[in-house]
Amino acid sequence: MIKVLAIDDEPLALRQLTTYINKVPFLTLAGACSNALEARELMDKEMIDAIFCDINMPDISGMDFVKQLSVAPLVVFTTAYSEYAIEGYKVNAVDYLLKPYGMNDFLRAAMKVQEQYNLRHQDTPRESSPLQDDGTIFVKTDYRVVRISVNDIRYVEGMSEYLRIHLEGQKPVITLMALKKMEDYLPKRQFMRIHRSYIVNLQKIQEVNKNRVILDQDTYLPISDNYKEQFNEYLNQKFLGK
Repeated sequence: MIKVLAIDDEPLALRQLTTYINKVPFLTLAGACSNALEARELMDKEMIDAIFCDINMPDISGMDFVKQLSVAPLVVFTTAYSEYAIEGYKVNAVDYLLKPYGMNDFLRAAMKVQEQYNLRHQDTPRESSPLQDDGTIFVKTDYRVVRISVNDIRYVEGMSEYLRIHLEGQKPVITLMALKKMEDYLPKRQFMRIHRSYIVNLQKIQEVNKNRVILDQDTYLPISDNYKEQFNEYLNQKFLGK
């Protein structure tokens, strides 16, 4: 199911949008917001796959809202003004719905969203690891491609289809990728999956306390039962004394 957020400052338009979303079998409505601030608050708490967003809204327009997102979901813009269509496509909008639109128009846009969603999440064979000879990788974030040194990675956190890469002395980097794919890319001698949501840089662990690893006084990561045996094997290899 594709998790969708509806955003429109007009109550009737928002009601129509949510009704249409609920009628499409492969969409699930994650929330309905009347402005960009509400939408941003919800998206900070929950990963959203796609948004249907009105352009003409008070305070922050739909266009500006999408440009500000650190990780952009699939976007379908809705508006009563046709002159925004070209600008919408400049921010890689999947489609553009001109008000008033009907169910057939909405379904056409929804199917485009489904097509793009499937392309994003399809498993493609990997010929070789992207890890460079200099120990760096490139990831896409915020419409940019940034270089990351694997030695700077403290741990990787899985959030649905996204990853939050926590770095030493830097802000976390959020990118669209499965945690399993990142696990395959990172060097096994240095990184280990310890939980369904966490990969840790073994060199960053300061302490092991019961079922968690401690990276510093503020950072604790759980070790789940599924990965405990593998982690204990690593620990025993490093353990000095009885």
